[in-house]
Amino acid sequence: MVHSGGMVAVGLCGEWLVFCCGTKLCAVHTQESRDVFVFDCSAAEKKPADRKEDNSSDGVALEETGSDSILAFAASRSGKLLALTDDAKRLILFRCEPVWRHVSTRWVVRRCTSLVFSQAEDQLLVADKSGDVYSFSVAEPQREGDLKMGHLSMLLAVTLSPDDQFIITADRDEKIRVSHLRSPHNIQSFCLGHTQFVSSLQIPHGHPSWLLSGSGVRYLQSLVSTKWFSLVWCRTSRSQNLSSTLHFFTLHQDDAEKLRPHSTLALPHRLLDVSFDPVGRLWVLTDSSETPLQSYTLTPSSSWQCDADDAELIRVTEALRPHWDTLDASTRTSRRFEHLHKVTFDNVTVYLQKKQQRLEEQQLKRSKPQKTDGNKRAKTDRPKTVLQTL
Repeated sequence: MVHSGGMVAVGLCGEWLVFCCGTKLCAVHTQESRDVFVFDCSAAEKKPADRKEDNSSDGVALEETGSDSILAFAASRSGKLLALTDDAKRLILFRCEPVWRHVSTRWVVRRCTSLVFSQAEDQLLVADKSGDVYSFSVAEPQREGDLKMGHLSMLLAVTLSPDDQFIITADRDEKIRVSHLRSPHNIQSFCLGHTQFVSSLQIPHGHPSWLLSGSGVRYLQSLVSTKWFSLVWCRTSRSQNLSSTLHFFTLHQDDAEKLRPHSTLALPHRLLDVSFDPVGRLWVLTDSSETPLQSYTLTPSSSWQCDADDAELIRVTEALRPHWDTLDASTRTSRRFEHLHKVTFDNVTVYLQKKQQRLEEQQLKRSKPQKTDGNKRAKTDRPKTVLQTL
């Protein structure tokens, strides 16, 4: 499970429900009544002064101080490992079983946007805002990262094929690149169907040769998948409040229509994040002050039922409530991809107008000297005529 690009997110790490809000990461066990794990990045290890890069030409360090807000987190396939990265350029590794334990804190060169563990769980790949992908060892938690590959544009998502053969990256310039993991300079293919930045990548369960991607077109935000469904969520406006609609699709490998619409789920509040657990239950996080977290199960009639009275949901919500209440409203409603939309300008029309204006000015300047010369000749010839008459 990979989550990136947002201040508020929810995801699953094995049987642990992971909740990120601001600088805090909280983990609550969904099956057993175990202690809640809380990690605050604002109290984490600070970057040593001798490790700061010299970013200026005159030798003065211009290290930018981050806000400690969590930017992305990812869980391994087995649910035994979890990693997060924050605005202070930390890369923190945890081991989740049998108990939560902090393994290491390393630093990245640029702020990261997406993380992913390899299927073998021996390395952690991170994509940053400068377009580079670094590989960090899991077996050697203090080892610095190795540069694997780079894009010319900001990277927004990274994932791996189920066999760890290919690394798939998506950037702000609408491109998806499929490269060989062992030799990333060897590009297998490009996926160029998007017209806006690509924000999400998923390889659906049971379909290792398929790739699902989420784009920034209109209100499409992200996607998640499980072995039963692929889910895409969209935001729609309703009067002065924002509501959200979840669209569910089923996967059909031998059908011409690969993604077939299955059902929809309308939410009364603005959706912040969503995730499936291992048994197919849907966990939904909204900006509601009263019930921010909800869980849904699929009924035999292919509709989604809210489990508002579920004992597990009540216990998880009570554990997360203290951290949710301390989060300000502006952080809850911040749009993670709004600043990534490119602004287009009609330069051709402006250029043609300025060109026409320049031509008119040149024509006017050419006509003025001719009139002036004519007047001078007339004034010069007039005295000569008078002298001849006398």
